[in-house]
Amino acid sequence: MFRTKAEKKVLEMGYAPERLPPGQYLTEKWPVLHAGEVPTTDLATWDFRVFGEVEQPLRLTWEELRALPDQEIVADIHCVTRWSRFDTRFRGVHWRDLSERVRPLPSARYVVAHAEQGFTSNLPLEALEAADALVAYEADGEPLTPDHGWPLRLVVPSRYFWKSAKWLRGIELLSHDQPGFWERYGYHNEADYRKEERYSF
Repeated sequence: MFRTKAEKKVLEMGYAPERLPPGQYLTEKWPVLHAGEVPTTDLATWDFRVFGEVEQPLRLTWEELRALPDQEIVADIHCVTRWSRFDTRFRGVHWRDLSERVRPLPSARYVVAHAEQGFTSNLPLEALEAADALVAYEADGEPLTPDHGWPLRLVVPSRYFWKSAKWLRGIELLSHDQPGFWERYGYHNEADYRKEERYSF
């Protein structure tokens, strides 16, 4: 059976070749990619908000966020630049524990993740409700590094990883879709890696 070079490497590393999405290659490293500078964060003044189409908007300090129930997931992550990293462990807060507190309105169907420096990413609410989606503060058993979004990032493994906004400061629920930062520059709105939805052109 013919296999691509990337599939052969996956097989050599002991994984099923079909686990690698189309157009991707496997890496054990975690490449660092982002626009702009890594922001400086002061946890004493940092906060995280959930707002928009909700009954009870929420603002949490770092201590209040860390006091919420936590969960660990193990997920494969896939970057639009074609690298994939298998079995990445993340720890953080699942949306359901935030949802219970804010009580989304029936009109809430979409999410905009708000990050430092005005960066945004958009998703359907159902993507955030998935069992393996998190508001994460740890990766592979350690706090996130600043390059990878410390103190908080979104993790949505069902999409290319640009949707998993670094340096997360808020989640806004909307009744309508609203393209995020990269989507406005031509990245695909849905970003389903199984369909290679990389760009809108």
